[in-house]
Amino acid sequence: MKQNKYDDMEFFEAYSKMPRSIDGLSSAGEWEVFRANLPDLSNKNVLDLGCGYGWHCQYAIEQGAKTVIGIDLSEKMLTKAREMTRNENIQYERCAIEDFNADEETFDVIFSSLALHYIEDLSSVFRRAFKLLKPNGFICYSVEHPVFTSNSSQNWHYENECVQHWPLDNYFHEGLRKTEFLGSEVIKYHRTIETHISALLKEGFEIKSVLEPKPSSELVEKMGWHDELRRPMMLIISAMKK
Repeated sequence: MKQNKYDDMEFFEAYSKMPRSIDGLSSAGEWEVFRANLPDLSNKNVLDLGCGYGWHCQYAIEQGAKTVIGIDLSEKMLTKAREMTRNENIQYERCAIEDFNADEETFDVIFSSLALHYIEDLSSVFRRAFKLLKPNGFICYSVEHPVFTSNSSQNWHYENECVQHWPLDNYFHEGLRKTEFLGSEVIKYHRTIETHISALLKEGFEIKSVLEPKPSSELVEKMGWHDELRRPMMLIISAMKK
């Protein structure tokens, strides 16, 4: 299923009010860890899978990338990205992540931020990424952590309106989850950490890092994210084509 929730006007407007939509990468709790695990981007050809507003594409150009292609299925996302981008070396294309194609060994780096948990067939994405990358090419992506996606409610357990704990259930039951996000029903796909790693290895990647980022103390205080230190919300994995 290729879900395009972000072209729904109400959903997009709700998304546009999120801190990471307004402030960009500086208000993304996982960004500092993600950035620290990217390779040198200077003179590189970069592909961003699920580029959204194009924040990561702009960062790549600022770091000296030669060319950047950002793809997204949402026309509203791409319109916003184009409005915010003035560099001619960034190209935005409307395309589902599963459908994107280019010549083999075109890119040096592929990254994706919080998009792949919307993809049903993750292995096919890794297979295509392996072909698109040059030898020693690098892939780095973030997804919602399996501890987070396993719970369909994606919410804390409350008692007397107070957070008690994060319920973890059906961890090994992989597949579709219907959950509520920004006031709408959204479809995500839950898979274990083992599945992420095994799928990359099967396609020939060498795992470079497996990370469970937490927001900085500054963001915890600024955003009131104290409960975000009680369970992992994000998973970041990087790998190399050998």
